[in-house]
Amino acid sequence: MGSDYIYPRESNRIMRELIRNNGGSVVGESYVRLGADRNSFVPIMREIRQVQPDVIFSTVVGNTTTYLYQAYADLGIDPRVMPIASLTTTEAEIRAMGYDVGDGHLTAASYFQGVGNDRNATFIDRYKKRYGEDEPTNMCLEASYFQVNVFAKTLAETNSMDTSMIRQSVMGSEFDAPQGEVSINPVWGHADLWTRIGRANRSGQFDIVFESPSSVKADPYLIGYGRCLEYS
Repeated sequence: MGSDYIYPRESNRIMRELIRNNGGSVVGESYVRLGADRNSFVPIMREIRQVQPDVIFSTVVGNTTTYLYQAYADLGIDPRVMPIASLTTTEAEIRAMGYDVGDGHLTAASYFQGVGNDRNATFIDRYKKRYGEDEPTNMCLEASYFQVNVFAKTLAETNSMDTSMIRQSVMGSEFDAPQGEVSINPVWGHADLWTRIGRANRSGQFDIVFESPSSVKADPYLIGYGRCLEYS
């Protein structure tokens, strides 16, 4: 299920293809408007409870995310049996919905506060000193941080605001980000990032249950790994 605009619809199209190619099936698909209220999720969650899928893939975004998880909790569904798996639910949303509500659900992201390296430890320490001990870091914050740093590095190298010059210079640029070493893929111009799966816990953080051994090459047109997704 997702918010009703192009990102969730395209993400769900790709997920349908991947599930089908791996022997699974999609038993339902629903969308809510951007800014939907809590009541919008009640009939959807009732239907989900009745159908009993193995997992709920969520591309719901923004403040609406909180209402999705709260509606799920209101109906007493067990995340140990039927978790919500999201691409967008961060430590910030978990705090907003309540740690007990988020407990047990999954998120796939390049960064979680629980990433265990010295660079991230320094990043967290500096962030909390400025914004408060109760403020968690998250994937959106970390992405903004390394992007601004890559841009600043490129400006220093080019001493120019000319777009074509900046683009040429940034290709292949590397940065030691909190998530790990990242780079701008010289073929696509997208960032090569790490991939991780985290399970939310009662402390409002994510226990990392999977992480790639290194950054993953950007594949924005989904042509890598022998895949060719259908457009249907």
